[in-house]
Amino acid sequence: MEYGISTKCLYGDGKELTVDQSGAISFPIYQTATFAHKGVGEGTGYDYSRLQNPTREHLENIVASLEGGIDALAFSSGMAAITALMELFAPGDHIITDCDLYGGSIRLFDNISKKNGIVIDSVDCSGSSYEKVEELISESTKAVFVETPTNPMMNVTDIEELAKITKKHGILLIVDNTFMSPYFQNPLKLGADLVVHSGTKYLGGHNDTIAGFLVTSSAEIAERLRFIIKTVGSGLAPFDSWLILRGIKTLAIRMNQAEKNAKNLVDWLKNEKKVNKIYYPGLTDHPGHEVCKKQARGFGCMVTFEVESKELAHSILKNVCLIRFAESLGGVETLITYPITQTHADVPADVLAANGITDRILRLSVGIEDVQDLINELERVFHE
Repeated sequence: MEYGISTKCLYGDGKELTVDQSGAISFPIYQTATFAHKGVGEGTGYDYSRLQNPTREHLENIVASLEGGIDALAFSSGMAAITALMELFAPGDHIITDCDLYGGSIRLFDNISKKNGIVIDSVDCSGSSYEKVEELISESTKAVFVETPTNPMMNVTDIEELAKITKKHGILLIVDNTFMSPYFQNPLKLGADLVVHSGTKYLGGHNDTIAGFLVTSSAEIAERLRFIIKTVGSGLAPFDSWLILRGIKTLAIRMNQAEKNAKNLVDWLKNEKKVNKIYYPGLTDHPGHEVCKKQARGFGCMVTFEVESKELAHSILKNVCLIRFAESLGGVETLITYPITQTHADVPADVLAANGITDRILRLSVGIEDVQDLINELERVFHE
């Protein structure tokens, strides 16, 4: 029997590892580097925690279940996951990426991947601009990499439509699903081949550990990634695996409350005269609203907005108290971020300008606080 998404947050597909026979409700932390064997050829299925560890394996099974994949791999960070992903490709291979991505991904592609001989082109993959993607595809093209919604400008890509193009040309579609989490969106079910998560964010949900995931529906890709993770040694440690497992248990209720709060804050921002523009897919006038309705079960908890001046942006960041001025997202606490100096500090100025990331842009990761307290905080900092 197929479990619902909220139940999967607790039990995955209900397949328990036989390694633990204690009946523990909280899966144990196997804090060990190595595993003993009874004799030659008489192993337990575990050799060394760099290769696999029961706590990490249990977490991976849960995440694979949530995304509808056949395998998930847990990494020491989201960037470690993307770095390992890029090892699927060889010098001369061509990758197409969305032009609006998390700054760390852009930094990796521009400074590491290109140095290693990967050819990368960036293009707007949102809206109905898929012909731009197809025009860039050549014999050396191996994959298209997108976020949806994008970080931080909240552009929405139609995964199903883009998948038709990638499948037509026999290339991979890779979707960073961090902003929506598997609770709201499942790219593999829409035709993607690989899903990326910064597990630090909504999966962990408490701003207390760092993790990353790759999830795939392909047995061949899973086998290649298993070889890569054991070779480069970037697998998630047992204790961090347990922290993410604990976080996922409350993913459903956290996402529901945070999205409810986000919608309320968007309503408040719409009536604030010092706000020039709001970027949130839940708004009916957002260009990606209908696509988001079609492919996701919600609009998420991330809200980007533009204020009237750089001075106001700086004043807001200086005066927030309940809302914290901090990088990252997806935790129970509401955070406000200044992309131009934080998440996208290393992005070239021309790329920032083209994507609309200015010194007036602020990004909210909405948490689960009493929404009136958040509104009161915004009222105060907008009018200090």
